[in-house]
Amino acid sequence: MEKELSINGKRLHRRIDELAQIGKIGDTGVCRLALSKEDLAGVELVWSWMLEAGMKARIDPFGNLIGVLEGADSAAPVLMLGSHIDSQPYGGRFDGVIGVLGAIEAVQTMVEKGFKPARNIEVVAFCDEEGCRFNKGLFGARGMTGKLEEGELDRTDKNGVTRREALIAFGCDPAAFEGYVFDEGRIAAFLELHIEQGPVLESLHEPIGIVSGISGPVWWTVEMTGFAGHAGSVPMSMRQDALVGSAKVIIALHELASAEPGAPTVGTVGSLSVFPDSRNIIAEKVSFTVDFRDIDQSRRNRLEEQLLARMDAVCLEHGLTYTIREDTRSDPRYCAPELRELMHEEAAKIGLAPPILMSGPFHDSLTMSYVCNYGMIFVRCKDGISHNPKEYSSPEDIELGVELLYRTAHRLSD
Repeated sequence: MEKELSINGKRLHRRIDELAQIGKIGDTGVCRLALSKEDLAGVELVWSWMLEAGMKARIDPFGNLIGVLEGADSAAPVLMLGSHIDSQPYGGRFDGVIGVLGAIEAVQTMVEKGFKPARNIEVVAFCDEEGCRFNKGLFGARGMTGKLEEGELDRTDKNGVTRREALIAFGCDPAAFEGYVFDEGRIAAFLELHIEQGPVLESLHEPIGIVSGISGPVWWTVEMTGFAGHAGSVPMSMRQDALVGSAKVIIALHELASAEPGAPTVGTVGSLSVFPDSRNIIAEKVSFTVDFRDIDQSRRNRLEEQLLARMDAVCLEHGLTYTIREDTRSDPRYCAPELRELMHEEAAKIGLAPPILMSGPFHDSLTMSYVCNYGMIFVRCKDGISHNPKEYSSPEDIELGVELLYRTAHRLSD
């Protein structure tokens, strides 16, 4: 039987709408790139809401905004909630945002009901989850957990700005990283609320779902090199056309990812650049991204090997060479069964039986899974649309997701 919700839905949606005005594009879109001035304005606004909710707040050197509700035993491992507020360049207003603002609402509801948690609860708006600006995501979560890689601060955006420069402009001190990595065992569990970003819940007519695990992503930046020549005078059989070779590799990626009908394998090329970029010059260099994901690691590895073999064959056929820069590689990670069970118990109390589904997109939870148990709640989104201004989740569905987050967090901190 459905029960009245504990959270304040009007307050939650007012905050979602207000944050969406920062970096607004068109009627419903958002462009709030990581470590941009829009991102900073968003962080400052969310900071003010953390204070309103009764938390203390700070920004760490990685750019993470962290709000803390003190518990009875501040030395106990913390319960962490959160997500991100940075967006894609052509994004929507709900991706990541409902996880941060929903966590703040959950904590504020606890405070207003006079609940004193047994342990500290920390709400985090992680820095640069998306990875679109510097071509490597989950930065704040990886920084907090000591998993940054060599050279990350030297990565540049399309304007030549390094991540180090962007962090400093954001008010952070990269020299202080070491002192802000969480000690092993410091986090008891991590909970993340997120829109599904896919069509499964809508197809099942279910408002929310519980996540079983997150597919493992592999990100490459590929550069194929041939030789520039006049488009009118070099015979087709004598060309070293890097764009033709790249096109064949891109088609091969699509074919390999589609080879097993029904499998959750996906492969995407979302960015491509051509040099010298003239209509009457044969392309000499082409750079493109590869995003390859699967919940089955052995299948992903096998398809990855097949793609490399196709690239070798294409380059031999067209007289090309290639290089690959690996930007991201993560294994599939599964949610803790005990957290899934607890979520089901709490969902039943408000008349819901959420289905179990996997996540194709990665989330901050993927990184957090290496240091603690994690659980995720998905909220239905219209037509499965995300990373698009048309992204939409209904107020009613979001409220149910936040209510389940609140109830789960309450149980874990009681």
